[in-house]
Order: sequence, then structure tokens, then C-alpha cells
Amino acid sequence: MTYLEVADVQQRNNPIRRRLSRRFQVSLVWEGALVGLFAGALVTLYRLALTWGEKTLRSVIATFGSNPLNAALWFLALAVMAVVVAALVRWEPATSGSGIPQVDAEVMGAMEAPWHRVIGAKFIEGTLGAIGGLSLGREGPSVQLGGMAGKGVSRFLKRGRGEERLLVTCGAGAGMAAAFHAPLTGVMFALEEIHKTFNAPLIISVMMSAVMSDYVTSQVLGLQPVISFKLAEVIPHEAYGMLIAFGLVMGVIGALHNAGMFQIQNLLSKIRYRSAFMRYLIPFVIAGLVALTAPELMCGGDAILELLMRPQGMGLLALTGLLIGKYLFTGVCFGAGTPGGTLFPLVIMGALAGAIFGTAATRFLGMSPDLVMNFMVLGIAGMFAGAIRAPVTAVVLAFELTGSLEQLLSLAIVSVIAYVTANLMQVDAYYEHLLARQLGTTPEETHERWGSHGRQLHSYVVEAGCSAADKLISEINWPQRTLVVSVRRCGRELVPSGSTRLLEGDRILVLLDEREDDDSERFIRRICHGTFAPAESSAQE
Repeated sequence: MTYLEVADVQQRNNPIRRRLSRRFQVSLVWEGALVGLFAGALVTLYRLALTWGEKTLRSVIATFGSNPLNAALWFLALAVMAVVVAALVRWEPATSGSGIPQVDAEVMGAMEAPWHRVIGAKFIEGTLGAIGGLSLGREGPSVQLGGMAGKGVSRFLKRGRGEERLLVTCGAGAGMAAAFHAPLTGVMFALEEIHKTFNAPLIISVMMSAVMSDYVTSQVLGLQPVISFKLAEVIPHEAYGMLIAFGLVMGVIGALHNAGMFQIQNLLSKIRYRSAFMRYLIPFVIAGLVALTAPELMCGGDAILELLMRPQGMGLLALTGLLIGKYLFTGVCFGAGTPGGTLFPLVIMGALAGAIFGTAATRFLGMSPDLVMNFMVLGIAGMFAGAIRAPVTAVVLAFELTGSLEQLLSLAIVSVIAYVTANLMQVDAYYEHLLARQLGTTPEETHERWGSHGRQLHSYVVEAGCSAADKLISEINWPQRTLVVSVRRCGRELVPSGSTRLLEGDRILVLLDEREDDDSERFIRRICHGTFAPAESSAQE
């Protein structure tokens, strides 16, 4: 090849050029759609497997009364399930827990899991958990399965590591969309909780992935949502004082939920004797006891949801007992590190908290009984915002569960107040804590080391009359850990060096370290702004 041909190949393979090109932005759309199809099919099969597992469990429980020997044999079967799950986690450690922290670590570049092994192991583990009746949901594993689907598509297409992270994010959103049958929730969860970055190409590709995933799921499982609330009334404005109080309550509950879960996890992690098997044996045995005494607490919480939907409602004592029982059972399953999600149990606990508050307001404050279901929806949003610390996703999820635009204001009020209250209580966000624990750091150290994703690209225009114009790149005192990676001039890309002179009208692409993102952004905007008076400046100003 000639020198010019080599230069042309290098230019076409330049990752910065590919990142900025229209072709790359278009390719993200069809790649996102491909990820959505793969993830949607995978999560649909997973949901079918869990449904079969839960039906098998109910059939087994129905035989306990007629033949006590069946109950004894069931405990033996539960022990075997614990052995199998422990062996699978030992074979692929990335499958322990819900899977969402592992996807976070993948997107951050802090983890490199074998996608095909994770998919196979997680699928079997989740199915065994459903058969055993553990208080675990499908959402966390669905997010991880979707993320690994995105990674598999990336490897098939031979994409680079940076693009692979984008496709993992698309897969995570697709997994959440398929699990909840809520595509907008999938999009917001992927952006707010997983990637923690909003930009147009990423939003479009994640949206395409979530929509395609939801389409595949709805073709197999139907259009009926996983949870559907029919609201008879809208909370009147004169009752909004109760929303403020309820937001405070849900913020406290969300923080206490996290603190308790972390303590249970710390307690169970101290088990050392044949640790993996013994830790998993505990929730499986407890699941057997729950099947004998309180079967409505089993699995994700569908049985509790059916009780909440009954027109006659339930008493405060029964609701409180269900909330405490569900929390403790979920805490044991979570604390042992059993593969399975905790989002659906979290949603059920939020609905129970809302039902308790609404029932109390009906009895003691004269509130209309028709508004109790409104508070159940608000409880889901408040729990999501207080525990997960994703208030925007909380509002979108609650909206998709009800389809009520009139409820958006009340949802926003409760979610924001719950989010702020939980933060003021200085308890770690749920998945942030789990991610830090997995990486062997504190949440603060995790952010210090990795930021949201370590480094991000930012674009600036060198405006007429600014202090950066007509200067060499080496003459500008750039902030620490900052790199000018591209200069676009008159429609052409220039590879910059210290001797490159910036001209008015140039568009520069700068790689910033997110640990100093705000200060660096402020400084670069000042030197590129046309009204900035020339002066001796530094990144420390």
C-alpha cells in the first residue's frame, strides 16, 4: 500500500472520527435494534422459564396438605437446588446477586465478564430460584442478560471497547423494558442508572433497543403490562400536603431499606464454612418454611399484588405484616448473594407502603378510599427514588404503570422529596453501594477512581475574539488530565499536536476526566467564548 492509502485507512479507522461521523450515529441505531431483538428474545425466554418455575412451585405447595412426606422431599429438593446454584456461581462468579452492579462495572470498564457464560448460568440460576420460591425478581437478571446480549452483538460485529460499552447500555435498557413491559422505563433506567450520561445518539440507540425488545416480548407474552393500576380519581391539589409528608416517609423508608439490606449482607457474608453453599442453603431452606406458613410472600410478589388489587382492601395490621415479612425474606435472599433481582420485590414493598399510608389517611383523615391505589403507585415511585436514587426513572415507571398524565405532578413531588430525604440520611444508594462492594472500594472511592465512566468527550467552538483563537495548543494552559483529540476546520478533521494553531471557527473535541469535569468545562468554555477578555488564566481559577 502507498503512504496515501495507509493514511486513508488510518483516518477511516480513527475512533474519534468514527465517533463523530454521521455513519457511526446511524449505525448505533441499527446496532441498537439488533441488540434489542437479541435481548428481547433472551429475556422473553427467561420470563417464560420463571413463569413455568412459579407454576411448578404452586403445584408442589398444593400437595403439602394431602401428604406431609411431599414437604420433606421438597426440602431435600431445595438443598439440591442450593448445591447447583452454588456450583454455577463458582463456575461464573459474575452471575451472583442481581446482575445490575456487574453491568455498571462493565460500562465503566472495571469488569470483563464472559457474556456467553453469564447468559447460560444466569438463566439456570434464575429458573431454580423461581422454582424454589425465593423472594427475587426478574428485573436485575433481565438487565444483566440484556447487557450481555449487547456485549455478544458487539463481539459478533467486532466493535471496539468504547462502542461495546454503548451496546451493553442498550442491552441493559432492552432488558429492563422487556422485564417490566415498559420501554420508556428501560430507556431512562439505562441512561440514569447504568450509563449516567445523556446525549442524542445514545438516547436514540437505547430507545431503539428498548422498543425492539418490548416488541419481541409483546409478540410472545401479549400486550398486557406486568403491573397495571387503574386509578379511579386524581389526588386533588388541596390534598398535596399529604404528598409532602408521604415523600418524607418514603425517603426514610428507602434509606432504611438500604441500610437494613446492607447489614443483612454483611451478616451473611461472615459465613465461612463451605461459604457459597451454606449461604445459598439458608434462603432456600427459609423459602421452604415460607411455603408452609406464608406462601403469599414467595417469589417476586405477584400474590401480594393480587391481594392489593382486591376491592375490599386489607387492614393496616395485615398490610404491615406483609411489608415486614416481604422485607425480611427479600433481605435474606439478597444478603446471601443468591442470583436474582430485588427490583420487583422493591416495587411490591413500595406499593405496600403506599397502601398502608393511604389506608391510614382514609381512616384517620377522611381521605377518599378510591385514592388508596394512587398512593400505592406513589409508593412505588417513592421507594424507587429513595432506595435506587433514580427519581426520573421512578416517575417514568409509575407513569407507564398507570398511563395517567394527571398523576405526573404528584409523582414528581413524591419522587423528588423521597430522593432528597434519602440522600440527607447519608445512606448509600442501593446499586452504588453494591457496585463499590464488588470493586472492593467505598462508593466515594469508586467515583474517585472511575467517575461515571472515567473520561468523556466534549465539543467546543473557538469563537471570534476569544482568548484561545490564534494560539498554539501548547501555548494554552489546559486543565490537568485534559486532551485535545480532534480539530474540525472547514469540514475536515485535523489530528492535533502541540504545534497546531487554533483558528476562529474551529470545533475542538476535548477528552475530559470526569473527576474534574465541572472545573475543566468552565475553564474551556471561558477561553473559547468570544466575549472572554484575554488574561492570564489557569485551570485552577
